[in-house]
Amino acid sequence: MRPTRPGRLASIFVVVALIAWAVVRLTYADLPLLPWTAIPTVLLLAIGEGYSAWVTKARIARKPDTKPVEPLSVARLAALAKASAYAGAVFGGLFAGFALYTVQILDRETPRSEFFVATGSFVACVALICAALYLEHACRIPKDSDDHKPD
Repeated sequence: MRPTRPGRLASIFVVVALIAWAVVRLTYADLPLLPWTAIPTVLLLAIGEGYSAWVTKARIARKPDTKPVEPLSVARLAALAKASAYAGAVFGGLFAGFALYTVQILDRETPRSEFFVATGSFVACVALICAALYLEHACRIPKDSDDHKPD
């Protein structure tokens, strides 16, 4: 599996944000209100992935008082990290497109509250992307491993 490229995530984010902005511009009156619950949910996912990265990195480096990590578990965590990074880019783009539209009509009460919810959700998605990239980085095997040194 190849490492996730931040440039590819950024391009997905920009394309989805532009599409979301165009769709929201045409259908804003018919859309339901954005749920504020996306913010704590995505932040909890980001915190969980960040903690998993920290623990996994210590276990792979075989720090004192840590158990060795199973290779299959590392592969699963790497797959989770890759999926979370792409999902964060897609949903972050959706929330950014929504925020881009509502920033134009902040003089009304409902769009103002939706702007803050969309912006908070966007920030939470960025935190998820950062945590996912850190988890993916933590799943790499160190280059100077003691197992491969000749005697």
